[in-house]
Amino acid sequence: MPARDRYHDQVKAALVNDGWTITDDPLHVKWGAKDMYIDLGAEQLLAAEKDQRKIAVEVKSFVSRSEMEDLEQAIGQFTVYYEVLSRVEPDRSLFLAVNEEVYINLFEEPIGKILIESRRIRLVVFDPHSETIRQWIPENPIAS
Repeated sequence: MPARDRYHDQVKAALVNDGWTITDDPLHVKWGAKDMYIDLGAEQLLAAEKDQRKIAVEVKSFVSRSEMEDLEQAIGQFTVYYEVLSRVEPDRSLFLAVNEEVYINLFEEPIGKILIESRRIRLVVFDPHSETIRQWIPENPIAS
């Protein structure tokens, strides 16, 4: 199993604080002979609809010397997980968790905006200090 990201526990706590139940830590997915481990699987009961929303969250810190290398690796990993997850658990939406500083420094820049606008990625932006979710992109975690 892969090593946990620096912010794994903070994202896990932020999801719980936001009303999510952690169901998998990590979420194991298999495609052919390949095993993959997405950092977290979670679900949230929608009382009014008596239905569940399911998500998978891959946590990334972006701590290397090159933000672009971190971004390229994160997008590549997200793409692989997205394609496999859409086939084995199509009712689960995949998100990339990034802290507020990374969001501001990278995803509010043109390179990040183009990825968000093209719907290449979904983000959950968190504050590691308060262990809270600051925003979901897109706004509704299950909308797209």
